[in-house]
Amino acid sequence: MSKINNTKIINGIEQQQQQKAMPLDLDNSHKPINSSSRSISQIIKSETTQDGEGVTLNRSFPNNFISEFDPFLLLDEIGPTDLIPGKQKGFPDHPHRGFETVTYLLEGKFEHKDSQGHAGIINSGDVQWMTAGSGVIHSEMPEKEFSKYGGKLHGFQLWINLPKSNKMMKPRYQEIPQSKIPTGTSENGNVIVKLIAGEALGSKAVIDTITPIMYMHFKLESGSSIVQPIPKEYNVFAYVIKGKGIFERSNNNNNNNKIIERGNLVIFDKNGKEVYIKAVEDSKIPLELLLIGGIPIREPIARYGPFVMNTQQEIYQAIEDYRNGKLG
Repeated sequence: MSKINNTKIINGIEQQQQQKAMPLDLDNSHKPINSSSRSISQIIKSETTQDGEGVTLNRSFPNNFISEFDPFLLLDEIGPTDLIPGKQKGFPDHPHRGFETVTYLLEGKFEHKDSQGHAGIINSGDVQWMTAGSGVIHSEMPEKEFSKYGGKLHGFQLWINLPKSNKMMKPRYQEIPQSKIPTGTSENGNVIVKLIAGEALGSKAVIDTITPIMYMHFKLESGSSIVQPIPKEYNVFAYVIKGKGIFERSNNNNNNNKIIERGNLVIFDKNGKEVYIKAVEDSKIPLELLLIGGIPIREPIARYGPFVMNTQQEIYQAIEDYRNGKLG
């Protein structure tokens, strides 16, 4: 595995930042009552950095403690930030090979173009699932009108590794507008989920994933809770977007439960078939979070910026192909 820290990579499109992971010391009072619920393994505070043309990001990983969380390679929160009218900030042309990128835009409007001749607009609430495979060169820039008048920019980008057998597959796109993203609601209406991938609350996502994945955006009203089933093979984490939440049951009326706030990543252990999530009581702000999981690929990783392969030789070939105009 190739790990590069604090180094600008390939024409400045990625910069990995050293971050701190805070292990959670779980004593007996924090053990879940229900042994089928997963416990918190680690909490990571995202750190603010910049990428592209100075776009503000909150990066949860990679870092010095977690280079990847198999099958996931990176999680960035884009913003939230206010774009000044006429001051365009985005991600100009850059390459990818060997993995997938998932862009989920909460606010704003991005225009996407690539070397395959594909172009489109990502609006607020939309998802673009790009399988880079053998390679693409693309850009993601604020849409013309959005750039002209400015506004709030907020979203997420997730990188998902591809198994060796799919790393050189033909690139593809799945673009899902907000109106086509399935949602689920609890019986009392206090929990709502948008399903980018996976199943929850009686609904199922429409995305076709190569590696089995769950990617869910939950919103819980104050004091509400949910128990979400998790396939036993999955690695799973949650990222708090807004509000405050509790991510474990305890045996003392939650008095000692760790309250997780915005900008924190919660990594669950693998002992259990579900996760417990609860919005803090009497909170004026609903709890919003991403719940993401997937089956580990368990293959060697060679990584250099926007290229993720299995061997160093494959990385050298990707760089050579990019320099010679053969990528995408």
